[in-house]
Amino acid sequence: MAVSARQVGSKSLSPTREYEPYLEAVWGLKNHWYPAAFSHELPDRQVKGVMIAGHEIALRRAKGKVYALADRCAHRGVRMSKKSMCFTDEHLTCWYHGFTYGLDDGVLKTILASPDDAQIGKIKIRTYPTFEKNGMIWVFVGDEDYKPAPIEADLPMRITSERDPNPIAYLLDDHTFVRGIHQTGNSNWRLAVENAFDPGHILIHYDNPLIVATDRKLALGWQPTAPEAIEVIDVPDGPKGIMNRYDTGLYNYIMENQVTGMKVYGKQDHYLRTSMWVPGVILVEHWPITHFAQYEWFVPVDDTHHEYWEVIVGRCNTEEEYREAEFKYINFFEPLGLRDFNGNDLFAREAMQDFYAEMDGWNREELCKLDSVVVGWRKLATRYNRGIQEPPTGARRA
Repeated sequence: MAVSARQVGSKSLSPTREYEPYLEAVWGLKNHWYPAAFSHELPDRQVKGVMIAGHEIALRRAKGKVYALADRCAHRGVRMSKKSMCFTDEHLTCWYHGFTYGLDDGVLKTILASPDDAQIGKIKIRTYPTFEKNGMIWVFVGDEDYKPAPIEADLPMRITSERDPNPIAYLLDDHTFVRGIHQTGNSNWRLAVENAFDPGHILIHYDNPLIVATDRKLALGWQPTAPEAIEVIDVPDGPKGIMNRYDTGLYNYIMENQVTGMKVYGKQDHYLRTSMWVPGVILVEHWPITHFAQYEWFVPVDDTHHEYWEVIVGRCNTEEEYREAEFKYINFFEPLGLRDFNGNDLFAREAMQDFYAEMDGWNREELCKLDSVVVGWRKLATRYNRGIQEPPTGARRA
């Protein structure tokens, strides 16, 4: 299933534009919830700056609650997160000239050295909705007047016993172990999403220590053999996703390539299943081990960077189970899984960046059978996004 570009005049065009909005989403999808920080990264009365889809955001915790405001002082435009200045539990003060804003509404409440200034009460910076649960902080990013959707609509759906006799834990449930890391990737967010959900990219992991040490029979690639192998999931008023149905017999597991002599060496079967959800979060069930799951977000930062969130989730009903999960996380999940195994994915995404950003890669790519899954994701994101994020004022378009 080769797909190539054609030329019209001096402009290169894809043979299909079924996912044109996705191709325009250089800066991400707007009006969605994105992870912004782990709870432990935001102590009380501290300010942390993040950038999501070009939005510069200052996070501040006061009396246990998390607030998010635009991270540019209206006065002279400095980023307020450059230096924490928090005098009360109701305000955020700019460290440069003392412009002080209300955490709830972003309205200028006072100026430290000009408390009777006429600008007080007239100037306002933007605020953003936040949500915090199980050690993670999310921010709803997009149009200021857009009513936020429930956060559950922007997370992978709950897996029930109808889909798996041993369903993994749901991220927002109580008694859930949630630990992870995040790091900045030097590629556009779309390349990161597609790398994670690409059933042909498993080759880059075949010799990874996690695979070799556990003797896992991880295929060189998973080739869908029928359209039904890929299920589009549309939960009313809820998550929108696409699932690789590995348990249906509709995939050809490539274990050997006779032309190259390459073959899989592992002996131990290991069942897992992947699904990708708008606005760009993958759920890998029963990974790195059975009964645990790995959530990964590919949060757009700007046109050439994404924040890569890697989170392990498991059900723990007792303190002993928490301690056991923590032991596995420290000694196995994070070093071998999140950092080493997933490090191969970061390397691969960054290797694609110049082709897509500078060499018209979105039109020049030559797709094959394996890429029907990637194309399915592109169509899903086109259909179910709540808007395409525009570049910030003055920013260049990739």
